[in-house]
Amino acid sequence: MTLSNGASVMEIDDCQKREEQGEDPFLAFIDYARSVIFSDENEDPNGNEAGYAGPGWRWIASRILKTCISYSSGVTEAILLSDLSQAWSEQYRTGTSKKRPEIINQLRKNHRRTKLPNTVTIDSIYEKNFLSLTSVLEVLVVDAFVLPGTNIYMLTLGDYWSSNTIDLYLHRRYYDLVDPPNGILKEAREVFLTGCYLRTAKEGSGGPKLLPTEYLVILLDEDMDDDAILIGAQFCSDSFSSISLDAVKNGVSYSLYARIESIEPLESQGQCGGLQRKQITLVDNDGVKLRFLLWNEQVILANLFSVGSMLALDRPFIAGSAESGLETSDEFCLEYGTATQLYLVPFVKHEEQVCLSSTQNRSQGSKLHAAVEATQGPRVSQVILPCDSQGSIDLSNYPFQPFIADLRDKMTGISLYGVVTEMIRERNTAGVVFSLKIDDVTGSIWAKLLFSESWSLGRVSPGHVAFISGLTCSRTKQNR
Repeated sequence: MTLSNGASVMEIDDCQKREEQGEDPFLAFIDYARSVIFSDENEDPNGNEAGYAGPGWRWIASRILKTCISYSSGVTEAILLSDLSQAWSEQYRTGTSKKRPEIINQLRKNHRRTKLPNTVTIDSIYEKNFLSLTSVLEVLVVDAFVLPGTNIYMLTLGDYWSSNTIDLYLHRRYYDLVDPPNGILKEAREVFLTGCYLRTAKEGSGGPKLLPTEYLVILLDEDMDDDAILIGAQFCSDSFSSISLDAVKNGVSYSLYARIESIEPLESQGQCGGLQRKQITLVDNDGVKLRFLLWNEQVILANLFSVGSMLALDRPFIAGSAESGLETSDEFCLEYGTATQLYLVPFVKHEEQVCLSSTQNRSQGSKLHAAVEATQGPRVSQVILPCDSQGSIDLSNYPFQPFIADLRDKMTGISLYGVVTEMIRERNTAGVVFSLKIDDVTGSIWAKLLFSESWSLGRVSPGHVAFISGLTCSRTKQNR
């Protein structure tokens, strides 16, 4: 069953299935599957998981449960292992392939940026033969070339998660950026795309191709000399305070550089009724704020941005606030015009190296791990976990089973596996709220589940073992 916040509660009736030794067969199988299928995913034999590229504990547990539900009459160990292996290979595995260009393999080693919410991979485009207009592609230029006998520029694109590449018909507004000797759209340049139409193999010769899109953002790296020079030479001369509407009317254009403070939709009222709008609030180096507006089909461009990133706007359209229907004291605002080109220095979330205690390594259901720990003693592993600017640590891809004793304030993406000891339906709250007290071998904790509609926990009751995913941990007023 899926919750409104993405969490899931699945009942596991294992009371009569536990082995005489008191081991949990579900946890034992998770460890067994991980050791059999995913043992080669860059795992350090000394227990250091910093370079681990396999699936997280939550992914394995969820996949096993989904497969069990699909086979209502029963499932064998072989079926579970086969399903896990196939699912990971098709959707998540990122091992090298003969098709992947070497330049991507080289750059992938230093890739730390978190995927944008709507990002899809090139491999998934080939698998589904479909691409939504709102999908985001985070890609690298593998090659730029002109179609023989034409003046049409093509870009061959790859990404960090796919073995395939795909060709893009470049929109003509970007031709000056690919034309040598000053072209910035060249091998190894990263770009974000959205608003792409897919031309399938049936509609043309060869494999699928991406048709031209106006919604392309070029990524810059301030640590790279060429990019730092470009930013300083082209975008640091103008500021928001230097903009003059009279100069704009006389044909003056501006190149601006600012930090994205917020991204939010605008309500359509009055003369703008029926139009979609999004507002990106920008702050320049002088602390001056200005609004960057996107209209109608342009709003999907906001999918390429993230708060905290630095946005460089070359030749933005500058309009009076009254013309844009804004109720603001600002004299003017920025818009995405026909000549506008965008560059982005993405905000990269900080990563925190977490030193794990032995509880994370102790799976009471694993004979293999128990034997290893008995001979080698307790191990302490290190796992690199993403940590945002507010200090929230994401455990979505955490390779071990999270235990209650290891939970801390501001942890997200938590999966718990334990016995339900108490259940409460909370009253006088907005929406439907259940609280479950969960116990595992290290302690107990209350999990609050919020539902958008009236719902019942059904057959789940005290004494049952439950798997709950998608949880966030926060400290209560009682400092618990």
